[in-house]
Amino acid sequence: MKKIKLTETVLRDGQQSLIATRMKTSEMLPILEALDNIGYNALEVWGGATFDTCLRFLNEDPWERLRTIRKNIKNTKLQMLLRGQNLVGYRHYADDVVDEFVKKSIENGIDIIRIFDALNDGRNLEKAISSTKKYGGHVQGTMSYTVSPVHTIEVFANYAKELEEMGSDSICIKDMAGLLDPFTAFKLVKAIKEKVSVPIEIHTHATNGLGNMTYLKAIEAGVDIIDTSISSFGGGSSQPATESMVATLQNSEYSTDLDLDALGKIASYFRPIRDNYIAEGKLQPKVMWVDIKALTSQIPGGMISNLLAQLREANALDKYGAVLREIPQVRKELGYPPLVTPTSQMVGTQAFFNVITGNRYQIVSKEIKMLVKGMYGRTIQPVDPEIKARILKDEEQITCRPADLLEPELEKTRKEFAQYIRQDEDVLSAAVFPQQAEAFFKNRI
Repeated sequence: MKKIKLTETVLRDGQQSLIATRMKTSEMLPILEALDNIGYNALEVWGGATFDTCLRFLNEDPWERLRTIRKNIKNTKLQMLLRGQNLVGYRHYADDVVDEFVKKSIENGIDIIRIFDALNDGRNLEKAISSTKKYGGHVQGTMSYTVSPVHTIEVFANYAKELEEMGSDSICIKDMAGLLDPFTAFKLVKAIKEKVSVPIEIHTHATNGLGNMTYLKAIEAGVDIIDTSISSFGGGSSQPATESMVATLQNSEYSTDLDLDALGKIASYFRPIRDNYIAEGKLQPKVMWVDIKALTSQIPGGMISNLLAQLREANALDKYGAVLREIPQVRKELGYPPLVTPTSQMVGTQAFFNVITGNRYQIVSKEIKMLVKGMYGRTIQPVDPEIKARILKDEEQITCRPADLLEPELEKTRKEFAQYIRQDEDVLSAAVFPQQAEAFFKNRI
């Protein structure tokens, strides 16, 4: 009998996927003790977009949120999402910033750090992994799941082995766009299990209606932990609902032994909070509907909405079909980057430019040039030589780890923001999000 463990995402990805991470700490506080008593493997509470949103929209100190949660969660491990060398931001940060960020995350209460890179370039995980080990945290090495002719099960299984050899204490299959179907999940987990000995966790989204079945097949293949979100903030573009998976498994050899009545009380607590966000227009009911488009087009929903906005502004909605057809071609030419933030926006925008101008790669964004140059890391397949020459002209691609080109940033930031610093963590907020942090510091009481 194998007891399946659950990681609850309602305080991070559950609410991030449905209400753009707008849940306030004050709304979390009354339910923390109840969440702590369930018996979860972990509570995902921090990282991802929570950091940015706290500073930019909620006028909250993200570090204080973490300390508050840790103070009230005494029995359950706390987990965060870290974008490798990008930390919780959108560019690579210098190694000194990465090291200090990891150190302070663990000091303030994080136990498990889920570390991923958008391109699955292990070099972009090296510093975050070594720092997490150094400061006593649990490293969850993570693969960004995607679909392409070159992203085979063998490729992902080999990457899982690489992550284990780098020091990962567990492995996460992170299916951010909901592309992983049940039978592929079964094969993938089986293949990874043959390569690694550490526990495997799986993360998906319920957008396409396959999430629960994907989890069930992954469990049958030997996965150890699944990510779920309490039903009030589960389903749709969030994770499969916690209670549904607990009920599915309870009369099987995989039973979680979690109390459905206790989970029901937590769902009841969050329900009026959800309803308030619907009334305010922050939770659009359409994100709760099943949407199979991402599975057939392999284009995430957020990418499509961004694309439609660009076409509307250019008065070119009639070009929508042409841009959708152009996206796979651009992705192929750029070495098949996974279509996740930030690469999904970059590929979509380039396809838009190619179609609108009628002259492919006549206009190239700064980010695409950086991608081709190697500044985001290594793509699984080399960039098309003709496209590379057109974009870089006489410039050379870099072959080193991108962060090796960055000068230390921490002390410089400390001096620039000296007038605002009240705690060591403020330097990190300023290093990662300088504009948002300064605005927050100025308004801080």
